[in-house]
Amino acid sequence: MQITIVGAGNMARGIATRALVGGHAVTITAKDADKAVALVDELGRQVHGSGRAGAADDFAVDTADIVVLAVPFDAAKELAASYGARLNGKVLVDISNPVDASLDALVVAPDTSAAEEIARVAAPDTRVVKAFNTTFATTLVAGQVNGTPLDVFIAGDDETARKQVAELVTSGGLNPVDVGALKHARELEGFQLLHMALQTRDGGHGWASTIKFVAP
Repeated sequence: MQITIVGAGNMARGIATRALVGGHAVTITAKDADKAVALVDELGRQVHGSGRAGAADDFAVDTADIVVLAVPFDAAKELAASYGARLNGKVLVDISNPVDASLDALVVAPDTSAAEEIARVAAPDTRVVKAFNTTFATTLVAGQVNGTPLDVFIAGDDETARKQVAELVTSGGLNPVDVGALKHARELEGFQLLHMALQTRDGGHGWASTIKFVAP
């Protein structure tokens, strides 16, 4: 698949790493074009997968199968609105966690989520999926914690879109967990708020822990 990642920060690095390991074509686009180029150069040196990476302007959104908004919530919402009809028919992945600076609360109302807010401003045929918000960047680069592959929880109203994201996740050596409709992004964002808060309490976990679902 053609994966366009908007953003050139740590989460972009982690998701791109998994996509390249999975053999996908990855394009990085960012407000700072130099950062996008630097990230692509770094990925070329460090990731030994069958995929290929490149940097481009935001027209890469137009040719993508999956667009990943690897930016904070406010920026993701602005981008979803500004892209408009360019996202119609595409899978748009929201990875954001709408938390306040002190990691004490969510900044969206209890009856919604960042993903739902993004879907609300996106073009009507955009297939918004929540994914990767419960995984930290360093664990994505490694693909595992203590030898255990990461779980990636996936929520979205379009079943085909969820399956496409699950395919991306599986190809990168991770375990997809389909939780159903987009409204369940509320629980995923709340769960990750706790996960993030734990990094700074009782000695913390170095942003290197993961959430794992174990079934009998």
